[in-house]
Amino acid sequence: MATSLYIVVEGDDPGFDIFVNGHAMARNEDALEKLADRLHVNPLLEFFSADENSMALLLEQGAGNPDWARHLPQPQWFDASDGLLTVRALIDFLSTSPAALGSETQPVLTELREYERVLRKTSLHGLRWHIAVSWR
Repeated sequence: MATSLYIVVEGDDPGFDIFVNGHAMARNEDALEKLADRLHVNPLLEFFSADENSMALLLEQGAGNPDWARHLPQPQWFDASDGLLTVRALIDFLSTSPAALGSETQPVLTELREYERVLRKTSLHGLRWHIAVSWR
């Protein structure tokens, strides 16, 4: 089962592409959390929130309990600038420490740059965001 950490932008259509791969970041989430702590920035999963759409996908994939999904809290939304602080700190560190995640460093860097692109556009449009998780 492949896990992905992807970006959800507030609203129906932000007017730009929000696709990020997120597979390498999901595989390395523990290491990225430790690295974020070391760099004194918020770990990426602090920007996680479940919304009805992501939970509906999980239910379609056979995960989760339909009763539980009906009682979800409202999704949390975060300022893109806060996410950019974390993403840029991770990019800066991994760019100068290519062995930090072994063979996973380059795939993670590629995905962090995708995150940076989407969060920069999210910020420019004055929108908020959160991370969601997909299991496929």
